[in-house]
Amino acid sequence: MKVRLGSRGTTNGSFDISIYAVCTRQTILLDIVHRNIFILTAGALIEEVESTTKTARIAVHTHIKGLGLTPEGVALPIASGLVGQEKAREACGVVVDLIKSKKMAGRALLLAGAPGTGKTALALGISQELGGKVPFCPMVGSEVYSSEVKKTEVLMENFRRAIGLRIKENKEVYEGEVTELTPEETENPLGGYGRTVSHVLVGLKTTKGGKQLRLDPSIYEGLQKEGVTVGDVIYIEANSGAVKRVGRSDAYSTEFDLEAEEYVPIPKGDVHKKKEIVQDVTLHDLDASNAKPQGGGDVMSMMAAMGKNKKTEITEKLRTEINKVVNRYIDQGVAELVPGVLFVDEVHMLDIECFTFLNRALESSLSPIVVFATNRGVCNIRGTDVLAPHGVPVDLLDRMLIVRTMPYSVEEMVQIMSIRAAVEGITVSEGGLTALGSIGARTSLRYAVQMLTPSSIIAKTTGRDEVAEEDVGEIDELFFDSKASARLLKDAEGYLK
Repeated sequence: MKVRLGSRGTTNGSFDISIYAVCTRQTILLDIVHRNIFILTAGALIEEVESTTKTARIAVHTHIKGLGLTPEGVALPIASGLVGQEKAREACGVVVDLIKSKKMAGRALLLAGAPGTGKTALALGISQELGGKVPFCPMVGSEVYSSEVKKTEVLMENFRRAIGLRIKENKEVYEGEVTELTPEETENPLGGYGRTVSHVLVGLKTTKGGKQLRLDPSIYEGLQKEGVTVGDVIYIEANSGAVKRVGRSDAYSTEFDLEAEEYVPIPKGDVHKKKEIVQDVTLHDLDASNAKPQGGGDVMSMMAAMGKNKKTEITEKLRTEINKVVNRYIDQGVAELVPGVLFVDEVHMLDIECFTFLNRALESSLSPIVVFATNRGVCNIRGTDVLAPHGVPVDLLDRMLIVRTMPYSVEEMVQIMSIRAAVEGITVSEGGLTALGSIGARTSLRYAVQMLTPSSIIAKTTGRDEVAEEDVGEIDELFFDSKASARLLKDAEGYLK
């Protein structure tokens, strides 16, 4: 355990150091860098130090932080983890502005380009530019094929996931530190020897003043469930009577030397106040919460609920009812619609039924911006013998704005390698980066990116921290890329020779 220890009353004044300590029941033994050994009593102040090491795993697009545009919408050559593709990035920047204006519904964008030209990276750049509050729902074309649910149902589910609803609610709450908690009992009206709680007196205190409340017995049950005692900070909703324990008041923080309690400051302002609570939900969340059948409490209902499949299809009738409620909330100003982005990768994997459904779904007023991506040229529409550009019917292509991604040059590949090496914490020499860039131009960018980590392992086995050109060459000899493998298989008939 990494701890910080503060000591009082030393000759040098107080010291503040981060060390590794072994804690025993009565004493704490410390081995300090200055080769001195101190024995402090367990009454010393112990404060946990948060570790600064990254726990997140590095993914393929971890380095993408945005689209890398100036405020005027001009693409910078290298910015936000993206390199090159200036025209495509500027086009995506226009789409981001359209989404933020919230006036663009049911529009579609198609990112078309060769494999490894950054189509998925551009879509993730759009999501980063929009921020965390705007829904971004990624899916792959092959996800729609399920034995349990219809293809159109999977598409509609993802459409609804990509539309957010921001609900603003004004709540009256009583908030403060509990100074008194006295249940008042009376004779049981049903007779017998027992007594029942008629009401409960709760004293709440804030920095501005205090108030005594007389509450219903049902709220007392809520206080008991939350485990509220004198000295806790709580808030009670006036409308519903819901009780929430926030934590222990920081006035009691010196009560114990060691404990697992969370201390919070005493609330400011009056005890009775109005709070605006903002909730972000998606339309799919509303669908799912209303689709669950509310069975009875008997054993048969419970058994039937357990026996049902987890995946249930949401009916069109239910969605229509939810849309009516949502539209009413929007008209009243209670809620605000936040149209997001649905990203469908490998769109050529969808079949003719999905495409005809998309034609209708895109015309709905409650539809998100849809970004499609494909690496196909002219090919068959799945489920038919009809040839079409990108494997998408022409009538759906007419509804799309098409953005082309261009292959990267060797210089751009070297820049991408440099960014990836920095993200993965690998030091690569200039010669190593040039070698990786030339390999990427000969094979593919994805293959070159995958060579980074094996090259660093080779460098470490020879006792070096920096990846050199010869390490990259050795890895290139050990592994085959897809093109080299295809050349080997060209002459083989059925089996490898």
